[in-house]
Amino acid sequence: MSFFDEQAVLAYLHKRVARWHLKQRLGIEQFNEARVFGQGRNFFHIENWYSVHSLIRNTLRLLLLHGRGRRNARRIQLRNNFFPLKHLSDEFDGFTLLHISDLHLDMASDIPAAISDAIRDLDYDICVITGDFRANTYGDYLPALKGMQELRGAINKPVYAVLGNHDSICMVPDLEKMDIRLLLNETIALEKANSVIYLAGIDDPHYYRADNLERASEQIPDGEVSILLSHSPEIYRHAAYTDFDVMLSGHTHGGQICLPGGVALSYNAKCSRSVCRGYWRYEQLQGYTSVGAGSCVVDVRFNCPPEVTLHKLVCG
Repeated sequence: MSFFDEQAVLAYLHKRVARWHLKQRLGIEQFNEARVFGQGRNFFHIENWYSVHSLIRNTLRLLLLHGRGRRNARRIQLRNNFFPLKHLSDEFDGFTLLHISDLHLDMASDIPAAISDAIRDLDYDICVITGDFRANTYGDYLPALKGMQELRGAINKPVYAVLGNHDSICMVPDLEKMDIRLLLNETIALEKANSVIYLAGIDDPHYYRADNLERASEQIPDGEVSILLSHSPEIYRHAAYTDFDVMLSGHTHGGQICLPGGVALSYNAKCSRSVCRGYWRYEQLQGYTSVGAGSCVVDVRFNCPPEVTLHKLVCG
């Protein structure tokens, strides 16, 4: 599946990524990415505790809930959200972003098809993906790439993405070969007529803590509309004080297995619960945290259906 061998991947990354960034990412991936305790913003990482995965799965089977949970995880809902922006130009009024997060494409063989079916007929201007292409946090990433290639066929507009805490930086060459532009502490300008808005993306701020908001925002002029992609919402305060207008995130899965009413037992994110699901606002920053299109640990959901989201920018 991979278009590159190991040496070609490293050669690509040396040209594509800042030296310090690449050394940090590869160093943590090699020695720490499978740790259950330590590293990153959370001390405990349940996604790396694989014996718990079996415990949860077998408990659900004993309760006769496993099949129902798997069906729930494939009923992907469409959500619509609006971001009113006072300084948005008329040319970008109605500009729409399809937001997909936490795909975990290799969690089960039918997940890429389920997400493809959910987005195939949608109308939008660009697609943004806020990380976690892979199910595990280490090991073989080729099945996730194969799933992404299947899904890419259902996306008919430009795609921009950031890496999540489950993703290896070595996936970048293959993803970009699929015409998916990774934003690795970078910004691009989206132009329409004589107007422009800026789309920035940072590397994973949760586990790898390889995010650099200063570098990502340094090319954004004062007063211009700016949108930030971040896998986790945990750096929302920093994003607000860096003067971003909009922040799109995922990572939390909305809790994934929730109590009735959608009450999450845990969001696995070290930040206020108010920014861990759906639309939120902090100071001048508006944000949206997707509950994700896929599932993690076990491929089930309860009281928290998976989603893809259409975000529309409007003058207001």
